[in-house]
Amino acid sequence: MAKKAPRRTAERIAEVTLELFNRFGEPNVSTTLISAELNISPGNLYYHFASKDALVNRLFDQYEVAMLGLLDAAPDVQDVEDAWFFLHSLFEQVWNHRFLYRDLNNLLSGNRHLETHFHAVLERKTHAFRLMLESLAAAGLMRIDPDSIETLSASMSVMVTYWLSYEYVRNPRQALEPASAGLALTRGAQHVLALLTPYMASTDLQTHLQGLTAAYSSPAA
Repeated sequence: MAKKAPRRTAERIAEVTLELFNRFGEPNVSTTLISAELNISPGNLYYHFASKDALVNRLFDQYEVAMLGLLDAAPDVQDVEDAWFFLHSLFEQVWNHRFLYRDLNNLLSGNRHLETHFHAVLERKTHAFRLMLESLAAAGLMRIDPDSIETLSASMSVMVTYWLSYEYVRNPRQALEPASAGLALTRGAQHVLALLTPYMASTDLQTHLQGLTAAYSSPAA
């Protein structure tokens, strides 16, 4: 059997950097620490990435591609279960690059690439929620007017963007640790999905939505 080709050094650097950023926060991780974790020289790291900002940009670009690809699926949401899966998938992408959300304001103030591109992702996120709500309304599952769609899509976007900051404030020592992923993802999706409840087209649909969110917040979920 042919041996598996070793991963390229740049890919290894990006992967380990993402783990460190997610675990400790980008401001608390130096290029020296990254080099030590990889057991390579700082010069080798700088050969592939000229600065820590270059590493941040590489990781953000990976996040952007994954997130925009997911947001393109918003018009395919046809029922409550689709909405739950879509939201949970969004939170998974946020979690996978949670360092961006943990230190968002700091990163935006010092990185022009993130300042411009994250704004575009936010706009796409809000637009995707708008399309999702319009799809549910067209399917007869929601009773919601255009103005309320605008307001609700913005509220959903804000909650997705800042949910991990809320979790972090509640429990700074453990909220962003890998072991907390399941709870953070389900709780975030549950609260965003709950915003839809008052607009569901019938009492039965409201009850179904409430039951779905309750099931995912139970200890067995």
